[in-house]
Amino acid sequence: MSEGSQGNSPAFGQVVIGPPGSGKTTYCHGMRDFMGRIGRQVTVVNLDPANEAVPYACAVDIAELVTLPDVMENLRLGPNGGLIYCMEYLEANLDWLQEKLAAFRGHYYLFDCPGQVELYTHHDALKNVFAQLAKWNFRLAAVHLVDSHYCTDPGKFISVLCTSLSAMLHVELPHVNILSKMDLIEQYGKLAFNLDYYTEVLDLSYLVDHLASDPFFRNYRRLNEKLVEVIEDYSLVSFVPLNVQFPEVSTKASGLRREVMKGSKRLEGVSPAWIRAPQQLPQDKESMRRVMQAVDKANGYAFGEQEHRSLEALMSAAVGADFHFSSTLAVQEKYVQSQDKAVEEEVMGL
Repeated sequence: MSEGSQGNSPAFGQVVIGPPGSGKTTYCHGMRDFMGRIGRQVTVVNLDPANEAVPYACAVDIAELVTLPDVMENLRLGPNGGLIYCMEYLEANLDWLQEKLAAFRGHYYLFDCPGQVELYTHHDALKNVFAQLAKWNFRLAAVHLVDSHYCTDPGKFISVLCTSLSAMLHVELPHVNILSKMDLIEQYGKLAFNLDYYTEVLDLSYLVDHLASDPFFRNYRRLNEKLVEVIEDYSLVSFVPLNVQFPEVSTKASGLRREVMKGSKRLEGVSPAWIRAPQQLPQDKESMRRVMQAVDKANGYAFGEQEHRSLEALMSAAVGADFHFSSTLAVQEKYVQSQDKAVEEEVMGL
C-alpha cells in the first residue's frame, strides 16, 4: 500500500464516530453482518483502545499497539487524557496501521472509533489519521451516531445538532448522521413533532418556541435562537433513522432481561417468551439498507463497478431523496406511538 495508491483501485469504507454509548460497536457488528449477507468482503478495524469486549471478529485491533488501561497505569492519566494519548500514539505509528490494512486489500472497511466527542470536534489526531488514509487511496465517509431519544428533549436535540455540525466541519469527510436505537426513541418522553421534523432538521424556530414554554429555558431564549441560527446558516445537518437488531444483540431485550433479574414490576403484561427468546426479534433490514445506500453515495461506492446493479437500483441512487419522506413516515409508524393512540390510552387510564 504505497503513498497515494493502493494498487490502482480505491478502498472504500466508513469511520464510525459518535459519543459514548451511541451504538458504534453494535453498528459495526450489524453492518458487517448485513453487508456480508449481500456478498461484500468486510474488514472491521477497532480503533477504540478502551473497547475490551469486541463482539465481532476483529481483523485489525488497536489493542495490539496500545491499550487505554496500560496508558492510564503507566502515565498516570485519566480516561479522557489516556484516550487522547492513545490516538496521538496511533498517529505517530501509522506505519503499523498501514501494514495491518495491506493484508485486506480489496475489502470494504469499517473503522470502529472511540467514543470521546472532543476527538471529532477539535482534537486533530484522528482527523490526521483519516487524512492519511485518504492519501492511501481510501474513500471514506464518516458515520456519526447519536441516540434517537434526544429528539424528545428540545434542549438536548439542539446540543446534538451543534455537536454533529462541529464534527462535520472538523473531520472533513463526507458525512452521514444517524439517529440510532430507533426502537427506544420515546423511552424518555414523546416527540413534540413528526419524525421528519428531526431527520430533516426543519424550521428550528418551532423548537425554540417549544423550549420557551419551559421556565428554565425561557431565560436562555436568545442563546438558543443564536445557536439555531448557526445550525440553519450552515444547513448541513440531517439524520437517517436506524435500528440495529440481529440475533446476538438486542438492546431492548437485554434491558428487559435485566429488569427480570431485578424483579421489576414494569414487566407486567410483557410476554415472557419475547424476553426469553430475543433471537425471534425481527431484523430492521430496511433501515440498515437505507443507511448503507446513504453511506455508499457519500463515499462513492454506489457509483463504482464493485457490484452489478440493475437500472432500477441506479435510479434509486440518483433520485432517492424523492422517496425519503415516505421512508421516514414508515419508520415513524413503526417506532413512534401515534398521538391518537396515546390519547386513547390516557382516556382508558382515567
